Amino acid sequence: MDYSVHNMNTKADREEERVLELLDAVGKQSNVSQRHLASNMGIALGLANSYLKRCIRKGFIKISEAPANRYLYYLTPKGFAEKSRLTAKYLSSSFGFYRRAGDSCLDVFQKCASQGWRHILLCGMSDLAEIATLRAQELDIQIIGILEPHTERHRFAGVPVWHSLRQTEPFDVCVLTELNSPLLSYEQLLKDVDKEQILIPDILRLE
Repeated sequence: MDYSVHNMNTKADREEERVLELLDAVGKQSNVSQRHLASNMGIALGLANSYLKRCIRKGFIKISEAPANRYLYYLTPKGFAEKSRLTAKYLSSSFGFYRRAGDSCLDVFQKCASQGWRHILLCGMSDLAEIATLRAQELDIQIIGILEPHTERHRFAGVPVWHSLRQTEPFDVCVLTELNSPLLSYEQLLKDVDKEQILIPDILRLE
């Protein structure tokens, strides 16, 4: 995903953007080399090494030795939480967010359509949920409503808002649309909904 959006102009913005790219790369592949990280981030090898050391020092990444003088890098729970925080921050500010979010929702709904899942519950009241209701109209998919415990609203984006799963109409699957704390929302859902019934748009970067 391209994070180089126009409103990330300050030094702090650029540094957070690079940290996010680094955490994302390590999250996808533990045996990634520093040279690959540098290439992926578009920066010099020495600078990539500096960011890597900083993330290790902050407890975002742990390192272990592998055969042939190689190293494996792993995201810690703290690192995963930081990646989620930065992802949410840049998704909401990115000019390309709506296009990418729309494509991501459409991918999920095409999977639903292929499986015969027509009644979808969105989990999380957000811009992503609003986009999902719009993209669902392109397929034979019905958004029955949105699950959002932390609001007093009863409608959003033209559909009902429910505050607990006990209130919802019957649904085939849930689609996670929480932007601010998607991992926490996902873990809460798993307490009441089978994992196979929860779909996660790839824009949330939880998988």
